[in-house]
Amino acid sequence: MLLSDIQAKLLIVDDLPENLLALEALIKREDRTVYKALSADEALSLLLQHEFAIAILDVQMPGMNGFELAELMRGTEKTKNIPIVFVSAAGREMNYAFKGYESGAVDFLHKPLDIHAVKSKVNVFVDLYRQSKALKQQLEALEQSRREQETLLAQLQVTQGELEHAIRMRDDFMSIVSHEVRTPLNGLILETQLRKMHLARDNAAAFTLDKMQAMVDRDERQIQSLIRLIEDMLDVSRIRTGKLSIRPVEFDLSRAIGNLLESFAPQISAAHSSVNFTAEQPVIGHWDEFRIEQVVSNLLTNALRYGANKPIEVSVYAEGDCAVITVRDQGIGISEENQQRVFQQFERVSASHVTAGLGLGLFISEQIIAAHSGTISVQSALGEGALFKVCLPLVQTSATYDDDRGRMGSNDTD
Repeated sequence: MLLSDIQAKLLIVDDLPENLLALEALIKREDRTVYKALSADEALSLLLQHEFAIAILDVQMPGMNGFELAELMRGTEKTKNIPIVFVSAAGREMNYAFKGYESGAVDFLHKPLDIHAVKSKVNVFVDLYRQSKALKQQLEALEQSRREQETLLAQLQVTQGELEHAIRMRDDFMSIVSHEVRTPLNGLILETQLRKMHLARDNAAAFTLDKMQAMVDRDERQIQSLIRLIEDMLDVSRIRTGKLSIRPVEFDLSRAIGNLLESFAPQISAAHSSVNFTAEQPVIGHWDEFRIEQVVSNLLTNALRYGANKPIEVSVYAEGDCAVITVRDQGIGISEENQQRVFQQFERVSASHVTAGLGLGLFISEQIIAAHSGTISVQSALGEGALFKVCLPLVQTSATYDDDRGRMGSNDTD
């Protein structure tokens, strides 16, 4: 900004209108605004409203004189730094100049005024005001720039932390995936090599119906493990792109969970555990049956994994406007700190417990329940087991689903 672009305001105070007009004519320019006051009281009102580059005060005025006005200005925070120039028609023998300087004036002019001296002094103080104003604006701009740089630096630090966290998550995820995928693959490879060895030796006894059935069962478990891992990764991708498929239909939640538990019998038996199921009456609603079964499967798998082979309790009931599913185990429990993390991606229920899976089950479950406008929560303490509670709205709202497509979002694809 050019200094000439800074508008300067000048105040002249005199009880005679003709003196004001004469002085205004001397100092007025396009880049200046001159304010005139006929008394000290009128001048004070203007001083409180505007910021002046200079104040030219007549000494002898009725009521409050120029010296008294100057003392008031010096005692007020808003006006104490305004340069004051006194003007007086009294002779030099009155010693007004000395008193004016004592009052805080920067100059003293005697009447009749020297035109060139007045213009020169006003120009000097206006230039000083503009330089001071420009410097203040530059300092403010520098301070604003400093604050913006601090904010940007803080944002960069946050972004750097997020990137570092994302890299750690990626590395952890790749490590988990490589381990989890290798486990069922190793089983399949070993089974294949064993069969090739028996075939090479013409060992027909290794392929009896009972042994073949056991082989098929083992293969099926390994293949299902691989499918589960792949589906979890696909679901995370769908969640991130807003394409998680939700197809609500009316069904009985109690019957669906009961059927699911029956299909879980082999896993429950393998975990040397048992499940007590409570559902006293039908609970009918509109939800995606496959996705709700997926959620309960994740909760039940965790309960079997961390339940210390103790009985697991599953219940379904209606509570107000919600359908409630609870899964309670009596296992190792979850610390309060970990309860805040278990619904995040790639998190395990217990870092000290050897676990299988990608750490995606609870994250996916929470997203599925959120897509139904429901909630999922956990209550637990270390060594006291865990209670997972799912609440689903019994009444379908228009905001929950896209009714025409029966799925979340406008670009939903599997």
